[in-house]
Order: sequence, then C-alpha cells, then structure tokens
Amino acid sequence: MPSTPSEKIPVTVLTGYLGAGKTTLLNRILSEPHGKKYAVIVNEFGEIGIDNDLIINADEEVFEMNNGCICCTVRGDLIRIIEGLMRRKGKFDAIIVETTGLADPAPVAQTFFVDEEVGAKTKLDAVVTVADAKWLKDRLKDAPEAKNQIAFADVILLNKTDLVSADELADVEARIRGINPYAKLHKTQRSQIALEEVLGRNAFDLDRILEIEPTFLEEGDGHHHHDHDHGGHHHHDHGGLKHYHDEDMQSLSLKSEKPMNPEKFLPWVQDLVATEGQKILRSKGIIAFRDDPDRFVFQGVHMMLEGDHQRAWQDGEKRESRLVFIGRNLPEKKIREGFAACVM
Repeated sequence: MPSTPSEKIPVTVLTGYLGAGKTTLLNRILSEPHGKKYAVIVNEFGEIGIDNDLIINADEEVFEMNNGCICCTVRGDLIRIIEGLMRRKGKFDAIIVETTGLADPAPVAQTFFVDEEVGAKTKLDAVVTVADAKWLKDRLKDAPEAKNQIAFADVILLNKTDLVSADELADVEARIRGINPYAKLHKTQRSQIALEEVLGRNAFDLDRILEIEPTFLEEGDGHHHHDHDHGGHHHHDHGGLKHYHDEDMQSLSLKSEKPMNPEKFLPWVQDLVATEGQKILRSKGIIAFRDDPDRFVFQGVHMMLEGDHQRAWQDGEKRESRLVFIGRNLPEKKIREGFAACVM
C-alpha cells in the first residue's frame, strides 16, 4: 500500500560548485540547536571539513553530532546508505544529500524516484544550489555542470555577495534568471540563511512557482530576438534591469483555466518525458482534473516522474492547471499542442 505523502521523509539535494559555500551551510545544519533530527549524507568527509568537536562516537560511515543529527558518507551506493538510515532507530525529520562540487545533481535526484524501497519512504523535497556571486559567471562559461546546477535548482543561494559590486551582483542575478526563472533566490554571505528556507520547502514551493509569471519569458510570442552579444547570451535592457536568455537553457510555462482530462493528461505527460526526457531537466505542475476535488501535483527529473493528489482545492482558489519545464532545446510547439489537447 503506498504510504501517504506526510509519512515520507523529505530529502534535500544540496549542490553547488567547489568553494561556493556548501560546507559552511552543512556545518551550520550539523551544529545549530534547531531541535530537528537531520541525516546528512556527504560524498567524502575529507572534502567537507566537518568540525571535529561537533562529532561524537564516530564509526566507519556514520557520525553522530552533538545536536542529534547524524552525518554519513557515501562511499558506495546512495541507495544502500538511505536504506541503512531507514533502519536506524528514531525517525529523521529530513535527509540532506550533498553532491560533489563537480557533479550534475540529476542522478542523485533521480535516486528518489527510481528505487522502490527508497521511493516508498522518502520524497524529493528540493534541490538547493549554492552559487558563488564572484565566480559564477566564469563557471557558466567553462563548466556545463555549473549551468545544470542552476537549471536544476528549486532554491538558489547566491553566496559571497559581499565580494562583488552592486552592478556585478545584478548582472549575475540576471544570468541566473536567464537559466532558471523559477527558483527561489536568496542572496547570502557566508551561507547565512534561515534553515527553513532551505529545508522542508515541500515539493519545490510549487505554489510559489505557479504564481510567478516571469515577464522576460514572454516577450512577444516566446520567440526571442537574436542579438548575440557575449558568448551566445541575449541581453535585453529593460529600464536598467538586465535580462539574459540563455542560448542553451529554456524554460516553458503552460496554464489552462479549463479542467484537464486525466485519461489524456497522464499518458501525455508520461509519454512526453519518456521521449523528450533527455532534454527536460525538470518538470513540475499542479493540475486541476475534471470532477476531482483534489489538486494533482507532479514533478520530474529527466524521464522520472512522480505525482500524487495533494490537498483539496480551497473555496475561492482559482482551479487552474499550471506546468513548468526547464531544459535544453525543448520542443515547445509539441509541448504546447500536446498540453492543449489534454483539456476536456
């Protein structure tokens, strides 16, 4: 019997380039007296530099922290580690998985969709990317992983903002928005942020995403002027606000005020990610099905999708379906036509 979403332990995937500030953030989670029990899975303790005085009774793979959190290392297989955590006494409030600085977060995020045992007990809560305000622009030029980490994120910490000028900061923020207009962006110094902004975001702040209508995605009919200036980025100056369109990444937002037919929509979206999943990095949406009092919420990573009825539509709440895709070379026409065909 599938467990109800509330019983599932939320998982936060923490990613970001080397030196961006992930370790600082992790050390805060592992040392602050937040009264929660977190399990933090790191790639290698050597890389991360956890303060030794935080650690009590360390065995080979699992370290307990003074504040009740535990920290373990993925030497072998993430699935094995998570299954081991699930067998420990005492439930965790959340699991945090740190990826190596060079990694694409996709395979880690996909783990929570792929493995049945893991999927029954955990749910992907959010991908959090820590980015370095000073060096991100260079990384976006020379490191495709850095771009993937931004495109994948639900929450972005633009860190070390004290090391750049206001103009540089505005520029790097516009770059980020050109790749991913939907993530919640926090500007931080030394990764100082309230932990609830990073943990327990609950299905990627889907509602918040659906409120956003990034104006710069909607210039005309979605076709961008091709005025290449620097390295394949389009640059539009809207009254002092810079907007970049990233040549490589796109995002696509769809909505319908008419109810959707579940017998059309579910096969359509499953077929879409099966055939175009390599191009689609992230997909998410809230769907209003005909004759269904509950909101259907889904999210996906490449070809993996998971969806569930969430809560009832509230009185006075606008019953509309909203979908978001982020990816490379998205077949926009195919997606828009397919979506339109799923309306009753």
